[in-house]
Amino acid sequence: MKRMILGTAFLLSLAGAAAAADAVVYNPVPEASGYNWSGAYVGAEVGYVVGGNADYLWETGVGTDADYNFTHGVDGIFGGIYAGHNYQFDGGLVVGAEADIVWGDVGGSSLAPGDASYLADTAIDWSGAARARLGYAMDRFLPYVAGGIAFAYLDYTEYEDGDFYSAGDANLVGWTLGIGAEYAITDDWLLRGEYRYTDYNDKDFLSVDHDEEFNFELDTHDVRLGAAYKF
Repeated sequence: MKRMILGTAFLLSLAGAAAAADAVVYNPVPEASGYNWSGAYVGAEVGYVVGGNADYLWETGVGTDADYNFTHGVDGIFGGIYAGHNYQFDGGLVVGAEADIVWGDVGGSSLAPGDASYLADTAIDWSGAARARLGYAMDRFLPYVAGGIAFAYLDYTEYEDGDFYSAGDANLVGWTLGIGAEYAITDDWLLRGEYRYTDYNDKDFLSVDHDEEFNFELDTHDVRLGAAYKF
């Protein structure tokens, strides 16, 4: 009888221990998840062309006339909009596509080297680009490179002794390459800074009124700041 009582007590103690073990709930600490850059976004940007060069070669039919080959720097401020889409792979690689367009007060002017009575004025009314992007995500920080096709609209005006002499315009196409970084200040809002170099292919265009034909080349360096909303 004594043995039976002791055995029953032992079994009851085992059952109690098992019930206590079942009562323990295991709650693993969730792993921290980094920011994900995948998704579409739209934004606005401002910038400044910090350096550029405009070259006009006046084509006479038998060559160029160096006395009227205008060359001058271009600079100025601009602002515009951009939109794109990113996809982030496991491991942090981010690829994307983006398009932008900006308007501003960008241009420059110079006197003819052989005849100071003539002045050429260049204005870039708008420019834009369609680019591919490649970056590496470090949580909310995203450094990247971007490159693609660039577009711009050239407005040319020539003066003689301060009076209008001739004018012309042309659509420009070239290539662009940039480097920048973005930071996600919230899950939805992104800030960025970028440097961009753009080289527009040489372009033949006609300056009306006096039928002057020029071969034009333009390259620019600019810096940009932007803010975007990510969907």
